[in-house]
Order: sequence, then structure tokens, then C-alpha cells
Amino acid sequence: MSSDDEVREEKELDLSSSDVVTKYKDAAEIANNALKLVVSLCQPKAKIVDICEKGDSFIREQTGNIYKNVKRKIERGVAFPTCLSVNNTVCHFSPLTSDEAVLEENDLVKIDMGCHIDGFIAVVAHTHVIKDGPVTGRAADVLAAANTAAEVALRLVRPGKKLKQFVIDGNKVVLSVSNADTKVDDAEFEENEVYAIDIVTSTGEGKPKLLDEKQTTIYKRAVDKNYHLKMKASRFIFSEISQKFPIMPFTARALEEKRARLGLVECMNHELLQPYPVLHEKPGDLVAHIKFTVLLMPSGSQRITSHPLLELQPTKSIEDDAEIKAWLALGTKTKKKGGGKKKKGKKGDPTEAEPMEEGSNDASKE
Repeated sequence: MSSDDEVREEKELDLSSSDVVTKYKDAAEIANNALKLVVSLCQPKAKIVDICEKGDSFIREQTGNIYKNVKRKIERGVAFPTCLSVNNTVCHFSPLTSDEAVLEENDLVKIDMGCHIDGFIAVVAHTHVIKDGPVTGRAADVLAAANTAAEVALRLVRPGKKLKQFVIDGNKVVLSVSNADTKVDDAEFEENEVYAIDIVTSTGEGKPKLLDEKQTTIYKRAVDKNYHLKMKASRFIFSEISQKFPIMPFTARALEEKRARLGLVECMNHELLQPYPVLHEKPGDLVAHIKFTVLLMPSGSQRITSHPLLELQPTKSIEDDAEIKAWLALGTKTKKKGGGKKKKGKKGDPTEAEPMEEGSNDASKE
């Protein structure tokens, strides 16, 4: 294939193709509805694993009902297994069937999930508090911080990771907080790209740790790694993974449990799988998580995954922070001046003012 053909094929897989845009938006609609279902199931004494299973089942059922009568088989389904991470647990908690963990009144629950159609991925994360009435105190503060950061990020399109077809973690990554361990290359944002805006806030130090490797249940096949596995159980499990989950992350619940316990260890030891570890802040800390998918269309940024925000009564305000208020006043629609690349957000970029979406909360709302 010539370089011109490769460029043309790559372009046809971005948002310049109406078919691609439709698939992203169809995946987003299913992800949004799955999130709505999961939020409704978050009740005191509900088993976490049962809710995770229902979230994944909903996505499989809904994606199975579309794109059935097409000439080319279109892969579709769960792009990231449903996770429910509670209070100081940061992410990736999606327990095995035998786990008895349940939700409790006043739990702060981070729901994380994803759907894809033909490899075009829509991801979403939302933080829900199990209580009636407005959220107050530290929970309100950490949620308000996440909400405000998400709204600013949408306008600047800075934190996030690029999503290409069949790629859950892309090459372009921008960090809102950087250090020597998390340095990434500079990236220039362009029209017709897709990003996941991923915001995590904490009342703690913001230095989550892996406490127990046995809690890890989500993995992704490392497609660039090869090794001839020695154990029969390992070969069986890796064959099952290769057939069912060749590219997207999966939960160990989907595998034959007894063999999985043995087989996953050897697969991990030889780096055939990439783990998504369960991370924790210190006990007593609270962590909020918001994630949404953004299409960088020629007309501006379109947020295609989200969930209505909780009513908050935070103790802190951004009323005196002129910089944040200026960012929030920016629009997400772009007034085109001759086309070209959409670059990193700057205060001088041509935009038209667009208010924050109805129902969103920032720290200035008392």
C-alpha cells in the first residue's frame, strides 16, 4: 500500500467520515443509557458485582441489536468493563462473581464504562453519592472540583487521551498534573480527532497506591508481545482471550474461573496482558471521577457522553478565581477562519460564548 493510500485510509477513519461520526454517537448513546441504568441500581446493600454485570450485559444487548444486517461484520460491544470504585478506591474495581462487597448509604461511587461500535469507542465515568437530597461537605467539595475541572477541560481540550479505532489508550496524552514519572510528549490537537477527557480529584494527597494485586480483574491483551506458554491452563485461557477479547479490555469474570486463576498468572509474568490495577487513596479520603468523550468537529468540541450531575452544596467557591471564571466563559463552538488545525486552547482563540450546561455544578454554587 502506498503512503498516499495509507493517508487516505487513515483520513476515512476519522471524523471527516459521517459514518465514523454516526458510530461514535451510537456507541455514546448506548454508554449513556448504560450509565443511567447503573446509577439507578446503586442502592444500599446492592452487590457491586451484580451491578457491574448488569452494566456490561446492557451494553452487549444494545450493541447486539444494531448493525446486524450489514455486508461486513461489525465488531461491537463493551469497550471497557463496568467498574464501581467506592470512596477512597480510585478506579478499576470490577470484582469477581464470588465477591460479596456491597454499597452502603452515603457511599461515593465512581462508575466507569465504555462501549464501541466497529472499534469506535465512547467512554464515560460519573461519580454518584448514595443519599437523598443535595451532596454536602467534603463529598460536595471533591465533586465540585471535578465538575469544574471537567468544564474547563472541555473548553481547553487539554487533559485526556486520544481514541483511535480499536485503541482504548491513544498516543496523544496531556496531563493536568505532571511530574518526573508521568512526563509525556507535547501534542497538538487537530480537527476530526477524538479524545477522552478524564478527570480525577481527591481530598487526599493524589498519590494512589496498589494495595492488593488480587483485586485486579481487568486486563487487555498486549498485541505486541509473544511467548509460548508452558502451562495447559495458561494456553487455554490465552486462547480464549485471543478469540473473545483480541483488542479491548475485559474482565476476568468473562473467563472460565478455575483455569483463569492459574492461567492469568503466567500470562502476566510474560507480559502478554496489560493489567488495570485497582488503586486506592488513604482510608477516609474521597475520590471523584468524571470522564467523557469529545469529538473535535470543525464546528467545535462536542461532548457525546455524560450524565446529569448531582445537586451540590460545596463549602468552597471559585467566585474569586478570575482565571477559572474566564475559562468557563469560553465557548466550545469555533468560528472558522479559513479552516486548518485546531490548536491548543488559548485565550485568544476565536470562540463564541457558551454557558455551562444546565444542571452542571461548579464550586461557586452554594
